[in-house]
Amino acid sequence: MYADAETIRRILTAAGDTWAVVGLSNNEARAAHGVAEVLQRYGKRIVPVHPKAETVHGEQGYASLADIPFKVDVVDVFVNSHLAGPVADEAVAVGAKAVWFQLGVIDEAAYERTRAAGLDMVMDRCPAIEIPRLG
Repeated sequence: MYADAETIRRILTAAGDTWAVVGLSNNEARAAHGVAEVLQRYGKRIVPVHPKAETVHGEQGYASLADIPFKVDVVDVFVNSHLAGPVADEAVAVGAKAVWFQLGVIDEAAYERTRAAGLDMVMDRCPAIEIPRLG
């Protein structure tokens, strides 16, 4: 319901190649680290967003979406569901084209707000699983 094939394809192929990955740090044990690496392999520029603002996979990190000094196309969210809504709202505020909530990240109210603002959104899916399926 929150991840139809057409929206997934549009985000992965047409929304743009600059992906802010919220929750990405240098902790290799976290899912965000591996997913960001897959996105890079498929030609996406990843932008780490984490309070530590670490450089990850060779890309400068930022403490928040608002701190990024250039436009991001997609905001990929790796935070707990109760924290995800404000991130989606910030994605709308910074002019992103799409929001992607990772596996297990669910906030139906944020989904409705984000879609109402005109952004594409996928919830409870993983782009690292979906992008190879595009063929």
